[in-house]
Amino acid sequence: MILYEYPFNERVRTYLRLEHLFDRLGQLMAGDGAVDHHFALITMFEVMDVSGRADLKSDVLKDLERQRTHMAAFRGNPAISEASLDSFLGRVDDAFQHLSQQLGKPGHEMTDNEWLMGIRSRAVIPAGTCSFDLPAYHAWQHRPPADRRADLQGWAGSLAPMANAVALLLQILRDSGRPQKVMASAGQFQQTLPQNRAFQLLRLRIDESMQLVPEISGNRLVASVRLMRQDTDGKLQLAREDAPFELALCA
Repeated sequence: MILYEYPFNERVRTYLRLEHLFDRLGQLMAGDGAVDHHFALITMFEVMDVSGRADLKSDVLKDLERQRTHMAAFRGNPAISEASLDSFLGRVDDAFQHLSQQLGKPGHEMTDNEWLMGIRSRAVIPAGTCSFDLPAYHAWQHRPPADRRADLQGWAGSLAPMANAVALLLQILRDSGRPQKVMASAGQFQQTLPQNRAFQLLRLRIDESMQLVPEISGNRLVASVRLMRQDTDGKLQLAREDAPFELALCA
């Protein structure tokens, strides 16, 4: 099964982009190759670009506080495990504290490193990080993998509070959705959304053996899915067939 996710607002869209970058960063840092660590550093710069929005940190803190208030209201409910609730609230508190105590934007410590900012400015130019442009960076890439990884882990540390907070918020959001099996008729599916809930994320799972690509669109009123098939030229055409898939709406 292949999972596709569609955000209904800009805030969740930003969270998903950050999660994508943090996942990539973790995979690249685990490698030993100089090219792995080069693109790990480029990914850090991308994280700084995405998280550079002035109100992002404030939005994340507000979302954490909202979740803390919402879940704390369940205390004393006999249907809720107090131990599980305490564990959850502890995770939210930790994420809130670490992010709120961080000064400035995520990665701001990296902006004070003139060497790193020199690499960042050259990285936007095609082949701008060649050895003749950045000999010191070229030398760094020839250091032992363990040394390079230690440097990367140190730089990535300033991004960790945001990474942990975003991962927790997305986990909570995803857990709120209940998967249901639906059927696209002649390649198309549409569902009217209940107006008593503000959905933020649509999750769709489809059997990869069907070789169908979902095109998802939606707003606060309706969610639509068109199942497409790629032709020999790579163009997507509507698959005019009935096809099942799994859908979850997360609020």
